[in-house]
Amino acid sequence: MGKRTRIINDPSELVPLLKTFGSQKHKQVYDALSNMWMSEKQLEEYIGDDVTSSINILKKGGLIESQWQMPEPGKKPEKEYHSAYSKVQSNFQCSLDDLSDIITLALQPYEEIKDTLEELEEMVKQGNNSLNNLARSLNKSPLYLRSLARRSDKLSVMGQRLRVKEDTK
Repeated sequence: MGKRTRIINDPSELVPLLKTFGSQKHKQVYDALSNMWMSEKQLEEYIGDDVTSSINILKKGGLIESQWQMPEPGKKPEKEYHSAYSKVQSNFQCSLDDLSDIITLALQPYEEIKDTLEELEEMVKQGNNSLNNLARSLNKSPLYLRSLARRSDKLSVMGQRLRVKEDTK
């Protein structure tokens, strides 16, 4: 069982955590993975529902680790997952305006942020990946855009740059 501490130095890293623990299903998946290593198929049987989105959000938040499960002879290996952290420590400072934006962004339904998110994804695909340039173009703060990128399945944050993820599963 992962008994490490997740250290959060950037307030935008709260977005995947809030998404995870704001959903009963994601929380159930996290709790199941806290106790044992399980494949996606085993998780689906345990939870009784599709867990792909839960695994993706847990990966995005860096809350789970994976390894290949040794298969029975003649079968294909499967990835199995386990929670990587059991504690969190935050070490950041931001304005309450920024914090409220982050919390709102994390809890808003996808439909409400869809247009801005798709515009950001398209700009990054076209090569504009600097957070400062994107902030000027979209008239948003770099912290807001980092938080928005952490909400996206297609983008990842790399310091002061955004990039399109090759593997979206």
